[in-house]
Amino acid sequence: MFPLSPRLALLPLLLSTLSQAVKFDIVASHTPVQKCLWNYAMSDTLVVISVSSPLAGTLQRLDMEIIDGSGSRNTYQAKKGLKGETRMAITTHADADLGVCFKNQLDASVPEHNAWQHVRSIDLDVDIGADAVDYNAIAKQESLSGLEVEMRKLEGVVKEIVDELNYLKRREARMRDTNESTNDRVRNFFFLTFSTLILLGIWQIVHLRSYFKKKYLID
Repeated sequence: MFPLSPRLALLPLLLSTLSQAVKFDIVASHTPVQKCLWNYAMSDTLVVISVSSPLAGTLQRLDMEIIDGSGSRNTYQAKKGLKGETRMAITTHADADLGVCFKNQLDASVPEHNAWQHVRSIDLDVDIGADAVDYNAIAKQESLSGLEVEMRKLEGVVKEIVDELNYLKRREARMRDTNESTNDRVRNFFFLTFSTLILLGIWQIVHLRSYFKKKYLID
C-alpha cells in the first residue's frame, strides 16, 4: 500500500474549509450595526458569495458590503436593498480575512421600540477558491467526463495547498527577518548602554580623583 502524501492528507481538511453556509436573522434598527462573517482568503482567490433573503415588508432595507481586513481595507462590493437571491463573484486583492457584512435599516416611520417586529432572515453561502469554480459549466464547455471533472477539482485544491504553503514560507521569512532585525537592535542597544556605563564610570573616577586632590585628601 502506498504511503499517503502529506499534501493529499490535507485535502479533506481544506475541502471542509473552502465553503461555508450559514443562516441567521438580523433585526432592523434606525442605527444598525454591521454584522460581519469572516473567512480567510489569499490574494487573487476567486470567491463566490450567494445570499438568499426573502423580502419581509417594506419598512426595512437590507444592505450588504464585502470588505477585507487588510491594511488597505478593500471594499469589493456594496449593495443596498437586497431582495430575494443575490450572487456575487469577486477576486481578492490581499492575503487577509474577507468579511461579508449586513445591516438592516429600519424605516423612519417605525418607532425604535417596535424594531423587534422587523426581522430579515439571511441564508449565506461563501465559496472560496476551487470550491467557487463552476465545474459543471467547464465540463459542458470542454466535454469532460466525470473522472476528468474530479481530477480538475483535485488539481485546483492541490494548487491552493501549494499556494498556501508558499504563503506560509513567505510569512516565515518575514518573521525571521523581523526577529533578526530585532536581535540586531537589541545587541546594538546593549553595546551602546555598556559603553555609556564604562565612559560614565571613567568620568566619575577622574572627577572624584580631581576633587580629592583639590581637597588635599590624596596626593
